[in-house]
Amino acid sequence: MMTNKRNALEIRRGVSDSKPARLARLGAIVLAIAPALSAPALAADDDAGISEVEGNDDFYCRERKLGQWFYCERPKPKPSEQKAAEPVQSASERMAAIAKQLDELKARAILEPSEENVIAYVRFQREQLDRASTFSDTWQRALWQNPDIDYTLQRPVSTVAKRAWTDNRTSDRSQLLSHLGQRYGMFYFFAQSCGACEIFAPILRSVADSHGLAVMAVSTDGGPSKDFPNYVVDSGQRERMGVPNATPALVLFDTATRKTVPIGFGILSADEIMDRIFMLTNTKVGSDY
Repeated sequence: MMTNKRNALEIRRGVSDSKPARLARLGAIVLAIAPALSAPALAADDDAGISEVEGNDDFYCRERKLGQWFYCERPKPKPSEQKAAEPVQSASERMAAIAKQLDELKARAILEPSEENVIAYVRFQREQLDRASTFSDTWQRALWQNPDIDYTLQRPVSTVAKRAWTDNRTSDRSQLLSHLGQRYGMFYFFAQSCGACEIFAPILRSVADSHGLAVMAVSTDGGPSKDFPNYVVDSGQRERMGVPNATPALVLFDTATRKTVPIGFGILSADEIMDRIFMLTNTKVGSDY
């Protein structure tokens, strides 16, 4: 009976000590110590990889094809500061430089009149003359093709166009002066001792009669005027109107605004009188030029 039990125990031990059992126990031991063993190994592999990367090993980097996450060459650092762009020279600075160079070449040609210096100055001057001619030609072409910037359409310079412009202006001026007396009156300040007044008085009389303008003649020294016998002596009119102490003096008086509009002083021609009245009463500043 005891013999049978011993034999059964030995059989179980034999089964448990069989090769599969031993392999299972060995696998468990390996799994238990694997983390401790793998860490140094991986670290060693990493160190080796880094050393090989830094050394740019041809076999390790080129033949093994390690993949996109492995860099055999470290990326080059980007420059922290970009090179500052050179300042662009303005047009006015370029013009000043050209003028300065032209003056320098001219002075050198005068002070050292060698053939080389004179030729250098003449050539450079010719270049600038060609540039000026090109600008003038471009200017003229631009005016021809853009009527909004062509001043000659407002104030012609050619003979035919200027004559037509003058005729239209004269017609407009005459029409204005024919209705001027409905709103404006004229004051004429003169003096008997004034030689210029004797010349100007008949001219003013002719303009007033031809356009139906009322003229109030004011004598500053109390003397008469043969062309304006119905004169009055100055009793402060000049001072109240702010008219300078000069004779002859012609002033418009606006009955609507109660303001004076000085026309001119000294001897004026009939055409000057009418043109000044037209401009002061019918045109805006800057519109006629």
